[in-house]
Amino acid sequence: MKEILAHLFEYKTFTKEEAYNILTNMATGKYDAHQIAAFMTIYGMRSIRVEELSGFRDAMYDLCLKMEFPGYDLIDLCGTGGDGKNTFNISTLASFVVAGAGYHVAKHGNVGVSSGCGSSNVMEYLGYTFTNDKSILNSQLDEANICFLHAPLFHPAMKTVAPIRRALGVKTFFNMLGPLTNPASPKYQAVGVFSLELARLYNYLYQQTEKQYSIIHALDGYDEISLTGDFKIISNAGENAYEVTQLGFEPLAANRIKGGDTVEEAAKIFTTIIQGQGDDAQNNVVLTNAAFAIKTIHPEKSFADCFYEAEESLLRGNALRSFKKITQN
Repeated sequence: MKEILAHLFEYKTFTKEEAYNILTNMATGKYDAHQIAAFMTIYGMRSIRVEELSGFRDAMYDLCLKMEFPGYDLIDLCGTGGDGKNTFNISTLASFVVAGAGYHVAKHGNVGVSSGCGSSNVMEYLGYTFTNDKSILNSQLDEANICFLHAPLFHPAMKTVAPIRRALGVKTFFNMLGPLTNPASPKYQAVGVFSLELARLYNYLYQQTEKQYSIIHALDGYDEISLTGDFKIISNAGENAYEVTQLGFEPLAANRIKGGDTVEEAAKIFTTIIQGQGDDAQNNVVLTNAAFAIKTIHPEKSFADCFYEAEESLLRGNALRSFKKITQN
């Protein structure tokens, strides 16, 4: 690792193969915690190259416990996190809305590292039991159209890294890897990223796959469609910019979509919204993200049609039913 750090101190980069080997060695305990922390810190201060991200991704995916669900065309709604905005759990709520609309979701999630409450935090608090038992997950897809893949159960080699990430408490290059390493390898991916630079790196990587994808970045820094300002979506069809007003909304103040400071507060917001009792700002943000996820599956549909599907799911209680089926069994 000393040579690796010296290499980085000289502003040099790694090939895909070198990056693959570094992450594999990191995950299998070849380096100590101080060295790993230094490595993560350096990557927080420099841009990552596509070859490096590709190598890290392949290593992490090769080390994971893979899940196959034949017969399902799965979608994942997952953000990188690390935007520092502390919103409520938008992508998790949108996942249940999409499931309630009749699509099959394999939601990849984790506890919060650089935010107060990640998707796993709120799911566990509200009664979901994490599992990597394929039969249980398959049953959840059958009954609720959604299963939740708690990252630590599927990426056991990352246990050496997890406490270091928690101690650092800021985004690291591991934030970039989560949406790229869903163990179910879904056919569709709606992913939010914290920078436009990363969005374009993701686009390059996804172009090498057979996925249908939407990469979302709000121009004011959110890793999701926040409706606080304009945003970009990069998909198989190219790059498009959207203004909030062209969707029929007025831009929101940032405090309208804030999350709680504790897991309890975040869970209360989550419960209020999924029960159909959220305010217009909360509902519109969730429904817009869900709509663009549906549009990822059906790019031929208009935003208005996709939004209507999402709205029906939330307001008719279908999203809530999907949620109850996997948290109350």
